[in-house]
Amino acid sequence: MQSIRSFFRAAWSSAERLDGKTVVITGANTGIGKETAIDLAKRGAKILMACRDPERGQAAVKEVIENSGNENVVFMKLDLADSKSIRECAEAINKGEPQLNILINNAGVMVCPYGKTADGFEMQIGVNHFGHFLFTYLLIDLIKKSAPARIVTVSSMAHSWGSINLEDINSEKSYDKKGAYSQSKLANILFTRSLAKRLEGTGVTAYSLHPGVVQTDLWRHLSGPQAFVMKMVSPFTKNSSQGAQTSIYCAVEPSLEKESGGYYSDCAPATPSAAAQNDEVAQKLWDLSCQMLSVTWE
Repeated sequence: MQSIRSFFRAAWSSAERLDGKTVVITGANTGIGKETAIDLAKRGAKILMACRDPERGQAAVKEVIENSGNENVVFMKLDLADSKSIRECAEAINKGEPQLNILINNAGVMVCPYGKTADGFEMQIGVNHFGHFLFTYLLIDLIKKSAPARIVTVSSMAHSWGSINLEDINSEKSYDKKGAYSQSKLANILFTRSLAKRLEGTGVTAYSLHPGVVQTDLWRHLSGPQAFVMKMVSPFTKNSSQGAQTSIYCAVEPSLEKESGGYYSDCAPATPSAAAQNDEVAQKLWDLSCQMLSVTWE
């Protein structure tokens, strides 16, 4: 029993400080995003909590300030299911912040019923991949200017059950909510690999990660056998604080400064699926993403 628990709960700690640094965390009002915000705020960073719901976001800002003792925590309105909101948030950050040292693409939706974003993308690929792709693209010049800097994208071990359907990226021909979620998490890793190559020599590094099996609001769409399985394994799952550790590790661990493009789990390097290491598909996904978002990102 203990060995199973330790498998899910790797211990890691660091006294690394982030004084004078600025961090943006998407989906920071709940779950591992909020715990990441608390930890990095304790390290002295200015935290921009980019969240969809202003009421919940402001409440989370207050909680982060109370738990960290750091007053330099700000709410930013960001709806990753709407490119207009993404552009407005990025513009506010670019105009209002002289630097951006760490971007944590944390927000996500999981195995939700079929739906579309404001831009017509299937909700899971739209929020988890396209939304963060566009947000990162719009902030990349500020991030480069702030180097050394890091971009951390939260993926999942669920990526290993997925594939990228370039011919039907929005699942319009058929929809399987688990498959769509796995595709979006695979896209996170492929995005990170491609991003790291494009950032070589800039002082900006990129990481993707599996946070562990974490009890969060993402479970709310689970039903039937899936819900039963998660209930059975819940004694071995991580709480939000434990689930945030690999995000924090990728954001602050000094030894990662020269590493980029890798995938991490339990605060250590991990090996993603073969599909997640396919650079040809990664390039095609990158090109498709640029095309669908109407951006040019060489």
